[in-house]
Amino acid sequence: MSDEKPGLLTGFRDFLMRGNVVELAVAVVVGTAFSKIVDSVVKGFINPLVGAIGTKNLDAYRSCLRGPCEVDPTTGETVSGVPISWGTVLSASLTFLITAGVVYFLMILPMTRFKERQAARNPVVETETGPTEVQLLTEIRDALVAQRIGSHDAAAALGAQRAGSPGGTDSDGAAPGGGISTQK
Repeated sequence: MSDEKPGLLTGFRDFLMRGNVVELAVAVVVGTAFSKIVDSVVKGFINPLVGAIGTKNLDAYRSCLRGPCEVDPTTGETVSGVPISWGTVLSASLTFLITAGVVYFLMILPMTRFKERQAARNPVVETETGPTEVQLLTEIRDALVAQRIGSHDAAAALGAQRAGSPGGTDSDGAAPGGGISTQK
């Protein structure tokens, strides 16, 4: 059981350290902290500008869907009617747009440019691919045939026979060397 916990914790740590998860966590933390600043800007700057036009607060903009809307003056709660608080939605939308804009222009855009510069400095070098599985198996088979026959000429003859027939098969359709006995 003690062997499973380090493996589990290691896997969890690797998951958390992936680039996208870490970036998402940073964005959530910074966005949450920054939303308090944006709320202050909306309530302290934008709402007073709107207040110069009509009401003091965007939240006060309401429409009544059904019946006369009566509001309790002590609590501010609607006692009758069906209100639509579109001022609250507008305030939340402004908060979201300001937060999204700041996070994008101050965090995402610079990070993207940094990654592009890093990629330009360290270009990816493509490595040569090795032989395919079929090529390796063919070479192993040819080496085994040559070892059994006792000469490398047999492997060369087998390679020439394979090159002369389509798909690497003998004239009877069997794979080259298919008729070789496994007994010594």
